[in-house]
Amino acid sequence: MIDLGITKMMVIGVVALIVIGPEKLPKVARMAGNLYGRAQRYLNNVKSEVTREIELEELRNLQKEVQEAAHNIKSDVENSIAENLGEVQNAWHDTPAMEDISSASTSFSTVSSDDLARKAREFRRKKLVRNSAVPGWYKQRHGGKLHVTSGAARVARFRPRGNIQNSFY
Repeated sequence: MIDLGITKMMVIGVVALIVIGPEKLPKVARMAGNLYGRAQRYLNNVKSEVTREIELEELRNLQKEVQEAAHNIKSDVENSIAENLGEVQNAWHDTPAMEDISSASTSFSTVSSDDLARKAREFRRKKLVRNSAVPGWYKQRHGGKLHVTSGAARVARFRPRGNIQNSFY
């Protein structure tokens, strides 16, 4: 920026006083101050926009890096799952005694699937009973509870009100 010291400012002020005159000097000084303030605000806005753009670009780069890392991890996990699944299938087909166990497991799975279906139906029925709501207008019309109140609030609500005397005597 411009290096303006006290002596230079005084020289500028004296020259402005002589050239402009004492009547118009306050108006010109106000106008110069307003223009200086506008210029400062404009520069601050430009600086903030540039920093926002830089931060946004950094965030985009970070997002790309994270997505690439996530993709790499996903592919590694899928590869390891495929390898392990292949090893398990090879081990399963290599043992001859497993045929008896596999036939027993299929009969067990049919029993457990029937039991599982029954439990699912029962769960859905209980959930329907638990989540079925009575509409608020019905509760209001027929005196049902609209919201939970504490014990102290119920006592205060139903406490009998006596004659309140304003005087001590």
